[in-house]
Amino acid sequence: MLAPATASTAVAQDGGAQAVAIGYLARHEDPRTPASFLEPVATDEGLQGARLALADNTTTGMFLNQSYRLVEQVLPADGDIGAGLKALADEGVRFVVADLPADALLSAADRPEARSMLLFNARAPDDALRNEQCRPNILHTAASRRMLADALAQYLAWKKWTGWSLLIGRTPGDALYAEAIRRAAKRFGGRIVAETTWTFDTGNRRTDTGITTIQSDIPLATQGPDYEVLIVADEIGDFGDYLDGRTWRPRPVAGTQGLTATGWSRVNEQWGGTQLQSRFEKLAGRWMTARDYAAWLAVRSIGEAAARTGGTGFDDLAAYLRSPDFELAGFKGEALSFRAWDGQMRQPILIAGPRMLVSVSPQEGFLHPVTPLDTLGDDAPETKCRPNR
Repeated sequence: MLAPATASTAVAQDGGAQAVAIGYLARHEDPRTPASFLEPVATDEGLQGARLALADNTTTGMFLNQSYRLVEQVLPADGDIGAGLKALADEGVRFVVADLPADALLSAADRPEARSMLLFNARAPDDALRNEQCRPNILHTAASRRMLADALAQYLAWKKWTGWSLLIGRTPGDALYAEAIRRAAKRFGGRIVAETTWTFDTGNRRTDTGITTIQSDIPLATQGPDYEVLIVADEIGDFGDYLDGRTWRPRPVAGTQGLTATGWSRVNEQWGGTQLQSRFEKLAGRWMTARDYAAWLAVRSIGEAAARTGGTGFDDLAAYLRSPDFELAGFKGEALSFRAWDGQMRQPILIAGPRMLVSVSPQEGFLHPVTPLDTLGDDAPETKCRPNR
C-alpha cells in the first residue's frame, strides 16, 4: 500500500505563477543505529534535504513568478517502486528525486512512466550506474565511490602518505568501495601493502566487556606489513568507528571512517557552508548529511534551471540541466555542473575529520585539460556509459 502523497505548494498561484512539480521517491527504512549516543538518529535522511531546497527555490521563485511543489512518495519497505512512480506521474511529476539504492533506482528508471521523466540519483554511489548500467533518464547528484576514493587518494598523495593497508568489511558495498580504492591507488601513486577482511564479531560495544573485547580484536585485525595509512572500507559503520586509537601501529585511519572523503559534512564552515547548515538544522533539528545534501542538490538544480531559463517546461529545463551553460552554487567553492558522458554532477569532495574540515579535493597540482573536477571519478575517455545502446 502506498504512503499518501503530499503536495506542498511553494508559492500561491495568485497572478498565474508557473508551477514546477518535483517528486521525491523513497522506501521506508529503519534508521541506522549510530555508533555513539552523541550522534542523533535520523529518520528522515534525504527527505529533509529536498524540503530545504524546495524552500530555497521558493525564495527565488517569488521574484520570477514561479512556484514549486514537492510530491512525496515514501513507500513501505517492500513497496512497489512502479506503483510509486505511477502515483507521481498521475500528479503531473516529471522531475523525480530518487532516494533509492542501485537496484531500485534501475527498476524505476526502466518503468514506462520514467521514459518521459528525469530522475536524480540522490543516494546510490555505485560506479556501474555511471558506466555499464547508465540510463539516459538519470542524472547523479550523489558522488560515486570512485569520486570519493580519488578525492582521498589525491590528498594522501599530496601528503606523500603512499603506503596503505586496506581493511575491508563484509558487505557488497564494502567490496565495491575497496575496488574503488585499488583503482585510485593506481591512478595517484598509492601502494596497497596489505589487504585484510574484518572477520570479528562487532557485538554490543556498550556492554561492560565491550571495550575490552574491541581493544583486543582490533590490534589482531590490523597487524601485518608496515604502512602509513590504514584505509577502512565499512560503509554501514559496523566497525570502522572503533579503529582510531586501537590499531596495532600508531597510524591514521581514513576511508569510510576517520579521515573521510564525502560530498557533505557538518564540519564545512567555508563558502557559506555554515549558513546552509544553520538553515538545515532549523528545519530538521539535526545536521545535514551527505544524503541530505545530494537531495538538496537535485531539487536546487531544477530551481536553478528554471531561474536561469525563465521557464518551467520540462523539455527546456531538462535540456538546460544537461547543457554546458548550467552551473549551480553548492557551498563548496566552485560551480557544480553535470558531465555530458554519464550524467554525474561534478563537484569538489570534502576531506573531513570528525570535527574539522581537513582539505578539499581536487588537490592543487592535479591538472586536467577542461576542469580539475574531472580528475575525480570517471573522465570522458574512461567512461563505459552508452545510455542509448
